[in-house]
Amino acid sequence: DLGTCGKAFSQESQLKTHIRTHTGEQPYLCDVGTCRKAFSQAGTLKAHKRTHTGEKPYVCEFERCGKVFSSFDGLKYHKTTHTGEKPYACDVESCGKAFSDAGSLKHHKRTHTGEKPYVCDVESCRRAFSDPSAFMRHKRTHTGEQPYVCEFGTCCKAFSQAGNLNPPKRTHMGEQPFVCDVGTC
Repeated sequence: DLGTCGKAFSQESQLKTHIRTHTGEQPYLCDVGTCRKAFSQAGTLKAHKRTHTGEKPYVCEFERCGKVFSSFDGLKYHKTTHTGEKPYACDVESCGKAFSDAGSLKHHKRTHTGEKPYVCDVESCRRAFSDPSAFMRHKRTHTGEQPYVCEFGTCCKAFSQAGNLNPPKRTHMGEQPFVCDVGTC
C-alpha cells in the first residue's frame, strides 16, 4: 500500500519516474562488464556509465577552478563548495543544521526519526543503516570488495574505503604530516 503522496506533475513520464521512489523499481540496468547496478531513471544510468568510461563532460568554471564531473548534479553540488550555499535546512525545531543538497538533508533527518531503511541482506547479520554510503561500506565487509585502488606507480594496493587510500598515498609522496610534540625525540 503506497498511500497517497499528493505530488503532482505536468507530464505522465514525470509521474511514472516519481512512483518509482515509492515502489523502489529500478528498471535501468548497467550492462558494462559485470556491473549490473540498477537505477530508477535512464539519466542516472547514463551518468553512472561515465564512471566506467571516465568521461567527465561537466566543468566547473568558477574562478578558473576547472574541476570536472561525470554528472550535472555532481557539478551543481561542487559549486556550493565555492559559494558556501546551504539552501536545504532541517525543519526540526532547535536543530539549525543546513545542507548544500537535498539528499544530505534527507539522510540527516533520519538522525531525528531513527529511520534505518538500508538493511543488510546477509541472514546472520541484518544490520540496519540510515545512510546509504555507510550501508555500502558495511556490505563490503561481507563481499571483500575493494574498489579503491592506489594507482601510484606500480603499487596497485586495493581498499574497501576511499579514506584508506590516504596513508599509502602519503608514503609514496614522502609526506609526514604527523609530528611528535612530546619532549625531545
